[in-house]
Amino acid sequence: MPGTGIWRTKSVEQSIADTDEPDTKLRRNLSAWDLTVFGVAVMIGAGIFTLTARTAGDLAGPSVSLAFVFAGIACALAALCYAEFASTVPVAGSAYTFSYATFGEFLAWIIGWDLILEFSVAAAAVGKGWSIYLQTVLRTVFGEDISTRVEIGGITADWGALLLVVVLATILTMGTKLSSRFSLVITAIKVLIVLFVIVLGIAYINPDNYTPFIPPAAEGAEAGGGVEQSLLSALFGSAGSVYGGFGLLAGASLVFFAFIGFDIVATTAEETRNPQRNVPRGILGSLLIVTVLYVATSLVVSGMVPFESLATDAEPEGRKTLATAFSANGVDWAANVISVGALAGLTTVVMVLMLGQQRVLFAMSRDALLPRALAKTGTRGTPVRVNILVGVVVALAATFFEADKLEEMVNVGTLFAFILVSAGVLVLRRKRPDLPRGFRVPLVPLVPILAIAACGWLMLNLTVLTWLRFLGWMVLGVIVYFAYGKRHSLLGQRHKSTEDPAAEPPTSTTSGTSQPPE
Repeated sequence: MPGTGIWRTKSVEQSIADTDEPDTKLRRNLSAWDLTVFGVAVMIGAGIFTLTARTAGDLAGPSVSLAFVFAGIACALAALCYAEFASTVPVAGSAYTFSYATFGEFLAWIIGWDLILEFSVAAAAVGKGWSIYLQTVLRTVFGEDISTRVEIGGITADWGALLLVVVLATILTMGTKLSSRFSLVITAIKVLIVLFVIVLGIAYINPDNYTPFIPPAAEGAEAGGGVEQSLLSALFGSAGSVYGGFGLLAGASLVFFAFIGFDIVATTAEETRNPQRNVPRGILGSLLIVTVLYVATSLVVSGMVPFESLATDAEPEGRKTLATAFSANGVDWAANVISVGALAGLTTVVMVLMLGQQRVLFAMSRDALLPRALAKTGTRGTPVRVNILVGVVVALAATFFEADKLEEMVNVGTLFAFILVSAGVLVLRRKRPDLPRGFRVPLVPLVPILAIAACGWLMLNLTVLTWLRFLGWMVLGVIVYFAYGKRHSLLGQRHKSTEDPAAEPPTSTTSGTSQPPE
């Protein structure tokens, strides 16, 4: 068995063999179309309905479309690496599973812990956004304000976000195929809404709003210095990262949040028919579709109104959305249509984020780095216990905690995962050139190296405060690993039983039967 201690690696063959354990077996019933729907479902949501306008107003001005292009290029490079890994190791867990096969258990745990942060925070944050749009829709339907926030014993609870998470957790528990069908209907609605925004918005474009395309850098208090500026601008001694070149780069790092989703497609590889062919198609197909829609939408919105009117601080109400540009042009009916589309869009975003979270936790539990009992699957072939746990955690976070300014926390974790996956392609090509690969990254090692450089560059353009929070979460993860994961690791137990024939073989806590050593 390669490696020892925290650097022990789990072979690709063992990872695939573990998928056949009866008590932790997932059902294979997803097609390339299902995966494309999942990818589009999660990527067309919070990013396009909220980040487009806010990034233009707060950071990049009209060049927000260029920020989407930069972020899309970085994602495309990483997507190629994800596609090769997913076609080679068609096992639940995405970057966690890939890292286990290449870098060893400790880094696999770190990336799994990182993905827990990414998906949980993102699902809770988008759930809060969904509740805000729900208030807008209820006001349109009933003609009066109906708040989704209530006071319970001095604590503010968001019943709208709670309702959403409970319903979605139930759907996910009933089966992944049902989830994909639900996503298909809702995704079709929100794609039509995005096309509606593009087609109608073209008539209201004022070319003067594109000048200057990259606004001059802000100065003084408006520059956003200190821990609120990007790490790159701080390293170069800039006063801040609002507008100008640093603002454009910071905008690219922020709108990267809109592309999070194709990595979730990789987490469903174990539930996919012919994953060597269908997973790469799902990943690359969904990324191509949303990139075109993002760039077109950002060009339209930034051309409809001056970018200053989209800034968060322009009004006390706070964040601006796509609907803001239409309201500013007196097209209130269109703003209402967009709000309904956003409500549908954010629904599937939360669902697919929760799906990704469940599959990562499932993979870590099956490896016993977390309690193995969580990995037990039900009669419908879904990990019911993990589904319930994720539903409870996300529901609590979305119901009782404010989720403002969390997009960057999601981005830093995702970019870190992309870097490890891109590097992992190089490592696995060298260590296991014999493995069958349904998809191969072209121009190796150039493409993986470019992916690492692009994602690292975007990470540098996230704020100093985001980096501090990320490091704190990672430190907590290291403590949990050495306190629990390392001692209970199924791979570690197999290693011990191989070295010491007298040792008892590892036991499955899901079925009560012994697992044979490797």
